[in-house]
Amino acid sequence: MQLEPIPDHLQKDLNILFVGFNPSIRSSETGFHYANPNNRFWKILYEAGLTPRKYRPEENRELLKLGFGLTNIVARPTKEAAEISKDEYVKGAEMLKEKIRQYRPKTVCFVGKGVYQQFSKRKSVSWGIQQEPVIPGVIEYVAPSSSGLVRMKFYDIVEIYSGLNNYR
Repeated sequence: MQLEPIPDHLQKDLNILFVGFNPSIRSSETGFHYANPNNRFWKILYEAGLTPRKYRPEENRELLKLGFGLTNIVARPTKEAAEISKDEYVKGAEMLKEKIRQYRPKTVCFVGKGVYQQFSKRKSVSWGIQQEPVIPGVIEYVAPSSSGLVRMKFYDIVEIYSGLNNYR
């Protein structure tokens, strides 16, 4: 069975572009970002004060009305990010740089340190705003992955995402 990538939700001059690793199997099946029931993305956005309510995955396109976009560093759906090859990350990072240059979001939020490490080729990355952005003129912000597998306390994750309210 060939799994299909899911569509990006992009437009010019977004306030925040959220960038994940790649679509899950569930996202590929449904066509919606962060569709796995164990993924906490939608709850995190709401609890962090970024959205006025908890959206559902099938409403992912509605985020554009709030000035938020959605994409991934790799388009190919997998069961887990460990299945992504180095070559896919290299190609994906270049494509992502082009998307950022084309759409010019104010802030790019990398949903997972590993996403930013693949994008920036930097080993040491801290949470929050990055002092030396890869793309000049864009705020690059690193937040924890919203996967249910992340071993951080939920409200510690929410606190990091809350920092995005300063950059929208």
